[in-house]
This record gives sequence, structure tokens and C-alpha cells, in this order.
Amino acid sequence: MDVHFVGVDLAWGEKSPTGLAVLDADARLLHVSTVRTDDEVAEALAPYVEGPCLVGIDAPIVVVNPTGSRPAEQALGRDFRRFEAGAHPANTGKPEFADGTRAARVSKRLGLDVNPRSRRARRAIEVYPHAASVALFGLAKTLKYKAKPGRDLDLLRRELLLLVGHVETVVTVDEAWTTLRGQVETATRKSQLRVVEDQVDAVLCAYVAWFAEHHPTRTTTYGDLETGTIVTPALPPERLPAPAGAPGGSGSPGGRTWRLEDPVRAAVQEYAQRRPALVEAGQAFVELVTSVLDEAGINYLSVTGRTKSVASFAEKAERRVGGAAAYPEPLHDITDQLGVRVVTYVRGDVAAVADLLDDQVVVKDDRDMGLATAREGRFGYASRHLLIGLDAARESHPQWAQLRGLVAQVQVRTVLQHAWAEFEHEARYKGSVPAEHASDLDRRFTLAAGLLELADQEFSTIRDRLRTPAPQPADPAAGTAGGTGGTLGAGVVEVEPHDPRLDPRELAAFLAGQYGDAGWSRTDHYAWISGLLLELGITRFDELAEVLRDGVLDDLNERLGYRFPPGAVRRLDDALLAAYRERYVDLTGNARRRDLLRQRLERMTEPG
Repeated sequence: MDVHFVGVDLAWGEKSPTGLAVLDADARLLHVSTVRTDDEVAEALAPYVEGPCLVGIDAPIVVVNPTGSRPAEQALGRDFRRFEAGAHPANTGKPEFADGTRAARVSKRLGLDVNPRSRRARRAIEVYPHAASVALFGLAKTLKYKAKPGRDLDLLRRELLLLVGHVETVVTVDEAWTTLRGQVETATRKSQLRVVEDQVDAVLCAYVAWFAEHHPTRTTTYGDLETGTIVTPALPPERLPAPAGAPGGSGSPGGRTWRLEDPVRAAVQEYAQRRPALVEAGQAFVELVTSVLDEAGINYLSVTGRTKSVASFAEKAERRVGGAAAYPEPLHDITDQLGVRVVTYVRGDVAAVADLLDDQVVVKDDRDMGLATAREGRFGYASRHLLIGLDAARESHPQWAQLRGLVAQVQVRTVLQHAWAEFEHEARYKGSVPAEHASDLDRRFTLAAGLLELADQEFSTIRDRLRTPAPQPADPAAGTAGGTGGTLGAGVVEVEPHDPRLDPRELAAFLAGQYGDAGWSRTDHYAWISGLLLELGITRFDELAEVLRDGVLDDLNERLGYRFPPGAVRRLDDALLAAYRERYVDLTGNARRRDLLRQRLERMTEPG
């Protein structure tokens, strides 16, 4: 059963809003909301706390001291006060704690164990977002997003947006979070920020619970069960006010244990600072790979990307092999900080994408994980992993300036390989498989991998059969050039009834006959090049056929020296460029790729 990490920014009374949030085992946001009463808290969290869970509550759970502050608050204050992150004192002399604490009542109602040292499946811990934000994000001072005298709307909005941005570096957010960010950006009253503030704090509480579970050696528990505890990510040693062994230091009861080596800790902190820029660079790598594939006319299902989270980077930086650090220089050695995933339809296209990237950018490493699996005599994970960087031409181009010196890992796999890998990850890393069922699970995944490999082979055979030239009508002007029964008709974007362009569906069938050895092109590309044909004044298939009869178009593939099988649309694109030259380059529809077209035209006209 999946483990849930719940955050509760608990108001001390039922009249004020309480923020709720839930993360899954991969720190992905599943739920965020505000409620007021204990009944509403229980109702909203019921789906997430019935099974294994760790609930981080921002409110005192145990308060027994009649005056002053609790030992946990005093110890936390010694470490965090200079960051303006000391906790508010709690004691039974305050009305809200005179008859016990609301946090304890909510925990009991949800059936949660409140002992922070417990290893039961369903637990609650007290957390403190201000201290957590200082430790997690390396803040010099707490962010001033709480409404207090002297703080205007602009300051509160700016500080809350900073916190939102920091949280996004450790939590995979959803549309609800995007809505919250928008509410902060457009808020015109402090009360509008308050509604969001409680929910952002709840997400941070949930992440502290996640962090405590995944990184216990980097987590501090202040206080004890009898007088109350506060759990928070630990400050690194250089940010602590007292040396080890001093009261409240690493040698004290319930004190911190930060065991990361200094180079790893420094690398994680630097990565956290770099990550906002890396997110933008990751998007640029996706744009680069997409543009390369589109320019080549290679068919693919999707191109997506991700930038490694701070938590994921830290986990990888900590790994050891045989007692030695797996990544001695994490910022340099961890090469998948930026990731791009290309999903193709058939296995032949995986090789085509890899060859194309090798032709267009610098491939620093190329590993066929499926081949490695097969050499071991097994069925299983199959994906092509390439490590790419900019080529010399793009290095000097302002458009790609932010990618200079960076690398990205590109995973290329078929849609069936992708489905197997995603499901296998979900089952193994998020499911709870009893030990007695593990061998059967392995056998079933191996069986599924073998079946999918067979299916991939059959899809490749089908695609090769469909590449066989379709019969063409005697008169191309008659229309369909094979009709909608041609090789690529299904799924092609259709034009409006009175659109003067060649119908993309009919164009797909025509090109399948014209270029029988060509690969499929993306369906939207047929509509795109149909628009270019219209700019050239070509609105009938007999006109297009006449252009393609020109002897100057012979041997274009050989002249361009393709290392990959260009798709039908790319073949037509080359033919139009060779036939119309600068006129084609100057078409409005080619405005964004004129430099690339001129480079290709030079290659076409170079002496043999």
C-alpha cells in the first residue's frame, strides 16, 4: 500500500483556516486545501491516513509545562534564533493548551501514533515550517510572508512567491498548486494571501514529513516525548552556533546527526542555488531536441523533460559503492541533472533518433540499456541513453547560450518500452510487495518484457509493410492519390472544406507513393508543409508531381549524406528547397528556420 506524507498547518482554534496537503512517496503533490473544523480535517484526510502515513503537524502536540516554553522550543531556538526562526512558546497557562492540544486531539481522532521514535505505519510528528525553510533552502533569514504590522502587500506577496519557488524545487506540483501561485501573483488584499499561505505551509509540513522519512540522518528531533518534540531538517554544522558536544549540539539527547561529508553537503547546497536556472536550461534542451527531430522529419510520439529535484540530487550524491563515494564530485559526476525523454513508435525510430542526435549535436556517451539486458540473456528494461551537449555551431549561437557547458541525458525508447518501464517503476518503487511474492513478480515482469519485445517487432514489421508504395491514380489531379486508404491517412489533420491547401490526408498518401522508402512523418507536419505548398502556389497534385519530376532533385539523400532515414515530409521539404532555392527559404512559413535552410541548401549545391 502506498505511503502518504501529510502536512497540516493547524490553526489553534476552529475559527481560523487550517491548511492541508498530501504528498506521495515521490514527493508529488496529491492534495492541497483549507478547512476549519476537526470534522472537516478528518473528512478531507480520510483517504490518505487509512493506510501507512506520516503526518507533519505545525502545532504543539504535547504541552505539559505550566509556564514559559518547552525544552524543544528552547533547543530549537538556540540553533535557529539567529535566523529569526525561533518557535513561539507553548504552555498550559495559555487557554488554547489548558485542556490539552488540538493537535493531540486531531492525531487521536485519525488514529496516529505521536511518538517520533515509533516505527508504526501511521504516525504524526510536530514540525515547524520556519525552521524547515531555513535548513532546506539555506535562507539567511526567514521569509516575511506572515501578515504583521509594518509589512505591506507587496512585501508579503514577494516573500510568499519566494517560498512558493523554493517549495517547487523539492515537490512535484500539480494544477492546484499552479492556481495557488496565480492567486498570489494577482492578490490585491492581504486576506487573499492568507488563504494561500496556509496551504503553502501545509505543503512544506508534508515535505518535512517526507524528508524525515527519507533522510533520517539529516533530520533533527528537538525535545522528548514527555515534554514535546519538534522535528525539522538539520542545519549543517557550519550554520550551528555551538560546537559538537555543547548543549543542544550533536552529542545531546535527541540532538542532530548530520553525517554527509562536506563535499556532498556543499554540492547539494550549490545545486539548490543553481536549480532555477537549470529548470530553464532543461526546457531549452527539450526545445533543442524537438527542433532537431522536427527539422529531420522523424516521427515520434512525445518529447518531454525534467530537471532533477534537490532531494533526488542529494539522494544520488550520498550513494556509496564499496565504501567509496559513487559520485566524488557530484555536480560534475551526476550527469542526469537535466533529462529529456523521446518516445517513438517503433524500435527502428530509436536508432534513427540516436543517429540523428549524433549527427546534429555532440554525443558524449551512448548506452543501449536494452542491448545490455539482452547480453545478459534477460528480458527487461530497454532504453537508449545518450549524454548530449551543444555542437560547435550552436555553442556560438545566442539562442542556445544558456546551454553552454551543460549536458543532458536523453532517453529514447518506444512507446511499449516506455509503458513497461513506467509500470515497473510504479510497482517496484511505490508498491508494497511481500517478500514471498517478489520472485513471482520478477517472473511476471520478465514475461511482460518478452511479450512487449515481440509486439515491438511486429509493429516494426507492420510499419515496413506499410512503407510499400501505394498504387497511384493515373491522373494526380483526380484527387486522393490513393485515397484515405493510403499508408498514413488515419489520424492526419484535416483541413476545412474551403481551405485551398492540399488536404493533409491526401498529401500523406501521395508522399507514401512518391517516397516508398521514407519513414512516417508526424501527422501535424503534413498540414504544415501543405501550407508551404500553398505559399508556392501549388494547390493540385499534378502541379506538385510536375515539380518533383525535375532532375535536379535526383540523389538528394546522397548529397545531404543523411545518417538517418528522413521522413516523407522531410524528403518533400528537401525537394522544394532544391527546386525553389531562395524563394523557398524566404517563404513566410519558413521565417524561423531560414538559417538552417540556407545551411542545407549549401550542402545540396556543394561540388561532389
